[in-house]
Amino acid sequence: MRCQDLHQFGQKLVRRRLLEPTEDSESPTAPLNTLNLVAFGVASTLGAGMYILVGEVAMFIAGPAIVISFLVAAVSSVLSGLCYAEFGTRVSWTGSAYLYSYISVGELWAFITAWNLILSYVVVTGSVARAWSIAFDSLIGNHIFQALEGTFSPYMPYYLAKYPDFVALSLVLLLTGVLVLGARESVLVGKISTGINFLVLSFIILSGFIKGDLHNWKLTEQDYTLNTSESGDIYSLGPLGSGGFVPFDYDGILHGAALCFYSFVGFDDIVTKGEEAPNPHRSIPISIMSTVFICFLAYFGVSATLTLMVPYYQIQPDSPFPQAFVHVGWGPARYVVAVGILCFLLYRLQSSLFPVPQLIQEMAKDGLLFRGLARTHPRTKTPIMATVSSGILAGIMALLFEFSNLVDLMSIGHLLVYSLVALFVLVLRYQPDWNLSKNEKTEDKIQMKPLVKENPLDSEPEAGSSKTLKSLWLPVSSSPTEKSAQMVYGCAFLLVLLLIILSLILAQWPSQVFSGDPVLTTVAVLLLLLITGVTVIIWRQPQDPSPLPFRVPALPVLPLVSIFVNVYLMMQTTSGTWALFGIWNAIGFLIYFGYGIRHSLAGNNHQQPPATSLHLQDS
Repeated sequence: MRCQDLHQFGQKLVRRRLLEPTEDSESPTAPLNTLNLVAFGVASTLGAGMYILVGEVAMFIAGPAIVISFLVAAVSSVLSGLCYAEFGTRVSWTGSAYLYSYISVGELWAFITAWNLILSYVVVTGSVARAWSIAFDSLIGNHIFQALEGTFSPYMPYYLAKYPDFVALSLVLLLTGVLVLGARESVLVGKISTGINFLVLSFIILSGFIKGDLHNWKLTEQDYTLNTSESGDIYSLGPLGSGGFVPFDYDGILHGAALCFYSFVGFDDIVTKGEEAPNPHRSIPISIMSTVFICFLAYFGVSATLTLMVPYYQIQPDSPFPQAFVHVGWGPARYVVAVGILCFLLYRLQSSLFPVPQLIQEMAKDGLLFRGLARTHPRTKTPIMATVSSGILAGIMALLFEFSNLVDLMSIGHLLVYSLVALFVLVLRYQPDWNLSKNEKTEDKIQMKPLVKENPLDSEPEAGSSKTLKSLWLPVSSSPTEKSAQMVYGCAFLLVLLLIILSLILAQWPSQVFSGDPVLTTVAVLLLLLITGVTVIIWRQPQDPSPLPFRVPALPVLPLVSIFVNVYLMMQTTSGTWALFGIWNAIGFLIYFGYGIRHSLAGNNHQQPPATSLHLQDS
């Protein structure tokens, strides 16, 4: 009886949301070509990371090598973007990775994905509000900081802010009230904001070419001593490190990359526009890659400009660019740049909270979150409870936490989601005929192909261990079977575990590993051999031959590399960030196992709500 109960419990964790083909929308939107998708992606991606985060990373973490940190973050984004592109063209929807996970790999994975997406979106809102408050305070002479400094005890945890930011809290609550009243995103306001951002960005980069000094990438201890002895310096000097272009070694570059990843979050919004693209199998991958490339050029330009205009240890982290113009003698320009930055950040704050209520409402309708969160206003059709709860949470984040710690927390949440997407793409490619057709009965298709077999006792009897071992290298079928699918499923999760262990070793003891420490180096080599062997086993298994609009190249290597890079960047974050991340997910698991698993509508086919925002691609 216990085995049966355990089996039923396991089936609840992997049950999937059923789909029903939907007719075309009653109010169709204009089609988006590749150029429009790129413009949308760039507008969704460029944000606070470009104007606030750059200063802190350059001053304390990476120095001028911040340009390499952005390159590493861009590579991670490209790998994740390719995986997003495959499922974005496999199934188009107006939502997020939550629905995709729910209909493909099961309920528990969908909940984990959505719960961390909520964290990321909420933290982005809080961090942008905090960035706006910091920029505004710097513009008016730091009067807010001076008035509230010392409000918190010096013995508070380091990841909490030095003072409660009531300006950021007020901004978030004001935005929440506007959303409750039924405000919608304005295309015109978005275009104006993007135009302002482009002008400010162009002015900053051109100024760098004019006033930049290459010597600032070759600073020495003598330069540092000279700046220290100068009187009347308005800047408090940061650490010198070892000087030069890479003052904080390669650990600083990688830690900086984990923070700079924050700046690339938003390119995945392109996938949500898949149903509006007339040729998604071509436009979505091109748009994602173009967006990441354009954003990298922008971040490379502004970070290079900043570190060329100002020695990295003299950067003002709270207001890097306005103070940089003061440093080079262009005082009036600081006000133009500061006002432009404030206008752009205000728009980013407005747009950052829009996705959260819809995601919370969707989960509440599915029964994974409390049903009250799905309540909508009868006139404005706004999800009131979801909007208020997400706004309050974002406001608390903005009030209490430092900007850099919010960035860390958001990065770790999104890196986890991107890693899960890469894992899902890897596993689904080896499932038997996963692709669905509008002309076939959707419910039967999904129920016939679970990732975990409904009844393992019905499987064909094993011919012996030798035959099983032989099938690892020489599969008996050229098409995926339930047996080969389960084999890939198990190998994929084993690989994730091995990659986590390897990333932890390389992140915590890199010098010992590469210097030939007998224990750590041996463990790392053995892990690499195991990873290679298990990867070859997956590679030998048959893939689903069904045509897909876009396929991730170099499977299974590319998704695994994406997972490794993402996990390695996660390992670069601080212990305090991991503690907050763990608390958030512990709360999520309590909600799911205490409420969601019992109230989920996926367990009752008759009550199952159709995923009306999904449109299935023709095979």
